[in-house]
Amino acid sequence: MLSFDADWSLMTPEIVLAAAALLIFTIDFMTGINGKKPFIGRLSIVALLATAALVLFWNGGNSGSIGDMFVVDPFSTAFKILILTGTAIVIGISMYYLDRHPDVYQGEFYSLLLFASLGAMLMVSSADLITLFIGLEILSISAYCMAGFKKYSKKSTEAAVKYVVLGGTASAFILYGMSFMYGLTGTTSLVEIGAQIGSLFDAYPFLVMMSLLFMLVGFGFKISVVPFHMWAPDVYEGAPTPVTSFLTVISKIAAFAIILRVFFTGFGGIYEEWGFIIAIVAAVTMIAGNLIALTQHNVKRLMAYSGIAQAGYLLVPIAAFVTLDMTVSVILFYAVAYMVMTLGAFAVITIVTESSGSEDILSFSGLYRRSPFLAIAMSAFLISLAGLPVSAGFTGKAWIFFQAISADMLWLAVIMIVTSIVSFFYYFGIIRQMFMKEPKEKEGQLRIPAGMSGIVTVTLIFTLGLGILPFLLINFFTTMQWMAF
Repeated sequence: MLSFDADWSLMTPEIVLAAAALLIFTIDFMTGINGKKPFIGRLSIVALLATAALVLFWNGGNSGSIGDMFVVDPFSTAFKILILTGTAIVIGISMYYLDRHPDVYQGEFYSLLLFASLGAMLMVSSADLITLFIGLEILSISAYCMAGFKKYSKKSTEAAVKYVVLGGTASAFILYGMSFMYGLTGTTSLVEIGAQIGSLFDAYPFLVMMSLLFMLVGFGFKISVVPFHMWAPDVYEGAPTPVTSFLTVISKIAAFAIILRVFFTGFGGIYEEWGFIIAIVAAVTMIAGNLIALTQHNVKRLMAYSGIAQAGYLLVPIAAFVTLDMTVSVILFYAVAYMVMTLGAFAVITIVTESSGSEDILSFSGLYRRSPFLAIAMSAFLISLAGLPVSAGFTGKAWIFFQAISADMLWLAVIMIVTSIVSFFYYFGIIRQMFMKEPKEKEGQLRIPAGMSGIVTVTLIFTLGLGILPFLLINFFTTMQWMAF
């Protein structure tokens, strides 16, 4: 039961971030809507890093809840730090991108990114269906706006319209599934639903499965798994490149966090009824995502299908359940790896596509001769995404593979290995362009601004560091008890 004497200080990071987002929106309003405003970008990064520090030092050592609706525990703390640092990197990429696109209103863009992060933070701390849905919609509405931010671009407008229609449909499915559960239990608390789920399933198996499947369909749209992935390639291609990176990484990580919270806190008692369904979705997603990516020539569409396939890999630990803490550890490690290698790749993609004015894979031709640093860094990110050794992606996939074996899901582990081999072909297609093709005659040396160079360097260090010294993070994760409920 929520009471006014609850420990509201647990929400301090969220309150600070909301105030910062409103402040930035106000500063933008007072300084005019047009023009370049790099100081607002820098202020946004400071706000995100300050919020991350609050999450770590204010709430990091504590566990608690506000009426079982808003939970602070190691699980929420870890995901919040991921979300905030990832969004700060996205804003760093955005500052380079927006500097070349005067048609995008910069202040609004940055404040929407902060509001989207706020929604994601609320999602990962939610132990109640209502607060979860509020966080989800704050994130979704901000993302709808950002996808259509290039208002004079038909592709961007089309991306926003498709995203609104399909995202709204997904939200309707989630709400419909939640309504079944509320009707059966009379509560929206995941903790109370989890306490009743066993007896509830014995009495009303069809209605409980209907509720679960409707929510699974809605969340499936949000994380773009097959067969609910159709929106992703068009939206990712049409949206501004930094927004694509945000949707590919931050939005997806937050959605996986709420799937973990909902399915293991609310429906964990009937895991045997839905574990195999998740396994089938994971297998189909890995197969379809990787096979369709083979045919792509637009680098953003290729990354969209790559992201779909990566969502399949992230579903494997959920399907191959051993213990909750182990499942969360495996997913968190791969989420960290996925964030650094994907955002690093998007930083390079942004530089190359903005330089050439084309999003075709051919725009990477001869990149090694134009910028050896970018070519080598991009190769490391792609090798990590493919899951080759001495990279964060390899360690993450190896840990997922071993969990699948431990859970006696050898068939799923085999599909994971085979589809990873398939992914080598399209990732190496880009590497071949960079090292084995000549640049166009008019293209000279590629200039890299200090900010983008810093982002590529930091993500490269983490991508290789987590591959060379993975046990620094693995040993820490395996000692954690992640969820308070």
